[in-house]
Amino acid sequence: MTSRFLAGIVLAFVGLASPALAQGIKVGVVPGVYADSVIAAAEEAKAQGLDVQVVEFSDWTTPNVALAAGDLDLNYFQNKLFAENASRQRGYRFAEIGLGTLLNVGLYSLKHKSFEEIPSRGTVAVPNDPVNQGRALLLLAKAGLIRLKDGVGAMGTLDDITGNPKRLTFREVEGPQLARVTGDVDLAVGYPHFIIASRAFDPGSALLFSGLDDVDYAVRFYANRDRAEDPRFQKFVRIYQTSPKVRAAISKGFADNPKLYSIVWKN
Repeated sequence: MTSRFLAGIVLAFVGLASPALAQGIKVGVVPGVYADSVIAAAEEAKAQGLDVQVVEFSDWTTPNVALAAGDLDLNYFQNKLFAENASRQRGYRFAEIGLGTLLNVGLYSLKHKSFEEIPSRGTVAVPNDPVNQGRALLLLAKAGLIRLKDGVGAMGTLDDITGNPKRLTFREVEGPQLARVTGDVDLAVGYPHFIIASRAFDPGSALLFSGLDDVDYAVRFYANRDRAEDPRFQKFVRIYQTSPKVRAAISKGFADNPKLYSIVWKN
């Protein structure tokens, strides 16, 4: 990996490369269940002759930059809408290699037990990227806290709020950091896998969860389009989707709470 990608990255190498495994692959992830499940798959892959290095990133931008630059072979952290938006903005030419887990999103408060208790001019933390912010705003609208322009859909922004009865203020935060700021605001959008990784509070304590049936929000494996047919990538995704050890790591990563995620590739 080139030096410009080293800041803020922790490398988790699974095993040591041997001559038989010289043609290994690098997979970029974010901390928590994504990293843990991919590491479990990497351990399985090594037993089948495929060496996999798992590279953890602390943000949602660098894994795509690294993949586009060829410093990664695959990444596994983003849903379809996020990948499409990033590609439009930056000209990436990625291809989806396989489906992963669909995580639920929740509205969390460590100060209030209901939406009614949230005070006038209270503060709400939301993701700062377009796709996840749009999903968060739809959930806030479902909770009755805001109204959005008609037909906004998943790409809504704060500018699309047309009604805000409590005159809430919004704090835009990098998605992986939302769990860490929840105690500082009245309400925060939260991702269970990051909450579990931070051990900040109970991931099942959301005042409201999103639904589990929107496959577009499922996390997927991505590769550069010109390398999408590499058989090593297909082999690794098959291992990920069929390994009992991976399934156990996913369950553990979501605190063994089936309300927090769905295994969508089975469907």
